[in-house]
Amino acid sequence: AVAGSTDAARAASDIVLTQEGLGTIIHAIEIAREIFQRMSNFITYRIAATLQLLLFFFISIFAFHPEEFAQSEDLDNDTAWPEFFHMPVLMLMLITLLNDGTMISIAYDYAKASPTPNRWNLPVLYLVSSILGLVSCVSSLLLLFWLLDSWNPDGFFQIIGMEGVQYGQIITAIYLKVSVSDFLTLFSARTADKFFWQVRPGLLLFVGCVVALTLSSILSIVWPPSEPDGIPVEGLRNDMELFGFVWFYCIFFWFVQDLCKVLLYKWMSWVDFCSIKSDGVVVLPDSAK
Repeated sequence: AVAGSTDAARAASDIVLTQEGLGTIIHAIEIAREIFQRMSNFITYRIAATLQLLLFFFISIFAFHPEEFAQSEDLDNDTAWPEFFHMPVLMLMLITLLNDGTMISIAYDYAKASPTPNRWNLPVLYLVSSILGLVSCVSSLLLLFWLLDSWNPDGFFQIIGMEGVQYGQIITAIYLKVSVSDFLTLFSARTADKFFWQVRPGLLLFVGCVVALTLSSILSIVWPPSEPDGIPVEGLRNDMELFGFVWFYCIFFWFVQDLCKVLLYKWMSWVDFCSIKSDGVVVLPDSAK
């Protein structure tokens, strides 16, 4: 029913326009498509972040045995390295808390309405999310290996001139890596087939990510020497070189992650994966042509 129609017409209608003209229908469609885009971005990021966390901790527990990397003559503490790698529950809770707090701001992110109707293409969504999560997971596993192997004279850290890392600082460095990677992944997940810098984020989303990254960084620096859940943890205040390396490492793999995502979209478009080219295209029946 149009604006100004009778009560009977309004009662019999599914949609009631509150303003003159049909422009409100176009406006409603644009808003609906923007909401759809935000929902798609949220689900893509949620799957990617979950895959990164679950796969990383699952693989690291079984694949890495810190006690095999420890060299007692080089270590400056009395705490033996554990049999398998695991992180304190408190750190996992902090990652999840800051992660979920940032996700709320996606509802206020900048989104551009699609020129064609939207529909869910779940295989594409899952594949893109998996690539984002796998790149982050592999980079975290690689960093963990380098950190555990940092006392090896032929290891990567020794080759680039960095010193061996105490186990408590290894835990904190991995906490920082997983936290930063999670937040940076959000900026890749929200731009679909474009690079992250091609679509500006909403102000609230940007501020939320900056706050979360700042808090994670500060915690990784000032964390006091302690043993939550029996796991030695120590802040990076005495090794700011490692702190800077982890940040640089995260940013480097963020670009790699985003590049993999864009190349994946190009491949899917090239082979028309799950009819990605015809997403939103309205096919008229012969009778309407």
